[in-house]
Amino acid sequence: MPTERQELILRKVVEVYLDSGVPVGSKTLSADPDLGCRPSTIRNELAQLEELGLLAHPHTSAGRVPTDAALRFFVDGLLADRAQPRRELELSLSSREVDEAMRATTEALSQVSNLLAIVTAPPIDTAEIRHIEVLSLQPQVLMVVIITSTGGVSKRIFTFERPVDPGLAAWAAAYLNDQLTGMDLGARTLHRRLTDPSLSAPERAFLDSLMPAFTELAATAQDTLYVEGAGRLIAEHRLQDLDQINELMTVLERRRDLLAMLRRALSERDVLVRIGAENEAPELQSMALVAAAYGLPARKLGTVSLMGPVRMDYGEAILFVREAAHQLSRYIETVYDDA
Repeated sequence: MPTERQELILRKVVEVYLDSGVPVGSKTLSADPDLGCRPSTIRNELAQLEELGLLAHPHTSAGRVPTDAALRFFVDGLLADRAQPRRELELSLSSREVDEAMRATTEALSQVSNLLAIVTAPPIDTAEIRHIEVLSLQPQVLMVVIITSTGGVSKRIFTFERPVDPGLAAWAAAYLNDQLTGMDLGARTLHRRLTDPSLSAPERAFLDSLMPAFTELAATAQDTLYVEGAGRLIAEHRLQDLDQINELMTVLERRRDLLAMLRRALSERDVLVRIGAENEAPELQSMALVAAAYGLPARKLGTVSLMGPVRMDYGEAILFVREAAHQLSRYIETVYDDA
């Protein structure tokens, strides 16, 4: 472990490097009043930090650059500092539709950080059924529309061998609204609600034919990702070369791998930070991820994250992600309580 003085020097090296992007030498550090060390002392400490694997020494420069291990050491200090002020972040979350709130959060995070912002929406099986429509498109074709408490709309079309009695379709809409409104889409009791023995055989048969609109919705729904800022990240030359840009695009295309990575934040008490080689995906080992979970007091529902080059402002990214998750959690509690 580095000594107290080495920790201070290491933090200074990281801060200067993250700000400038160039190797940091003893001359630059000796001018820092916080250190109060002679250049020779600083050079010796830099050499010791290099032996510890916390600094690297590029061949073309007398300065040092922090390794991923040094950045991890630095970030752990930021995460442990609970005295950090909350970051001001203006999110437009007045909409009653979760989709709009997710999109607004993603756009705001990308704009204030100039990084790639990614937000995952709550799973559909956590939403409640708000309203159901059974609409006749043609005599033999019906469409079932399900509107959820989070503002989501699901549509499913059913084709029958014979024309459907309009009265039966109207009855089904009224019955389904009476039986299912307020229930979670993932509830196991959905099927039981639609198997009332007091119903006539034609009514039960008709409801059975519409059952997949409800019982298969949660199982077939895909997690929704909101992504913003890839163009800005590339345009501002935050990525070092074409290979790094291609790697980022590959990650965004591999949706399942990206979701699996973001889900790790659901088990974190605070902010999850993955730096360089800490990322399992080879395409992300030249980048860094900062993510936090949001949701209800008893259940985390999704994640808010920023992704960018390893040389990013981690302190700012952590504060932005933490504040966005806090605001989204408050918004989600309101939406679900009012459902």
